Amino acid sequence: MNRITDESQARKEALQQLTHLLYRHAPAAGTYQTAIPSLSLMHAVQPSAPFESVYKPSVCIVAQGAKLSVLAGESYRYDPSAYFITSVQLPVASSIVEASPSVPYLGLKLCFEAEMIVEIVEQAASLRAVRENASRAESHRGLSLQQTSSVLLDAVVRLVKLLDTPDDIPMLEPLLVREILYRLVQDQPSGSLEQFGISGSHAYHIAQAIRVINRQYDRMLTVKQLAKSVNMSVSAFHKHFKEVTTFSPLQYQKSVRLHEARRLMLAEGAQVTDAAFRVGYESPSQFSREYARMFGKPPMLDVQQLRESLQAANGSASTSASRGKRVLELP
Repeated sequence: MNRITDESQARKEALQQLTHLLYRHAPAAGTYQTAIPSLSLMHAVQPSAPFESVYKPSVCIVAQGAKLSVLAGESYRYDPSAYFITSVQLPVASSIVEASPSVPYLGLKLCFEAEMIVEIVEQAASLRAVRENASRAESHRGLSLQQTSSVLLDAVVRLVKLLDTPDDIPMLEPLLVREILYRLVQDQPSGSLEQFGISGSHAYHIAQAIRVINRQYDRMLTVKQLAKSVNMSVSAFHKHFKEVTTFSPLQYQKSVRLHEARRLMLAEGAQVTDAAFRVGYESPSQFSREYARMFGKPPMLDVQQLRESLQAANGSASTSASRGKRVLELP
């Protein structure tokens, strides 16, 4: 009983520290890119409408409030008691569901490279049995929820504290990120994350194929080509790809194309036809139909409304947080 009480108290104290740090480094509503390139912070004072974007491999930790992420109808709600982790790139619709001016939502996202998980899993002796059985295991979804522990929060707090001493970031940030990833792998010894770092597992092969699609989304890729590239049969590849992503391989590629086109129009000012051709569409009319089907609006209207949302956010949130090194961006 004492051990449970001690863990609960340690987690509570770590969350208080993290909340204080996030208030300081993200002082107003908005999303802030920090001096640590892989780390972004979020502050929200009201619930938000769902916003669909491609999540790279990352972990999202909430200090205050709650957020909801949805993948193909599957909902994942996370708050200070549980973190959200994505092991591969996936199109996720996310919204703030608990936030107010008096108790704002405060959270962070830490992105990481898949290769870092591979290194940690290979070196973690405690995962040897999992590695030995990995090739026979079923694939897991490429995202999951897990209970937040005090040891994980302690490492996260120390990472965020580096923003107070920017000269220390180049030396200490890689060590702290590695510690955080080690804690994440430890949290899930029989489930999701470590399978993506085990060479020879189905999940590992699917993660490789996902990286191919994200590098070559503008090319004509067939399921047969993708399966061959990771030494899997077409039937096994299709089955495990859908288990990891909820999409078929070609549905996933379409989603990647449309999200990239949205980014090109929003961030680079590309015209609809130009964006369509750049992501691999030969027919702008087909592109517009599929875009509206995915995002609910035609490309021009969707991008216009997103720009208005960004301008409104820029008008209400501070962009001069902590030494002027944070830039407001869309979540």
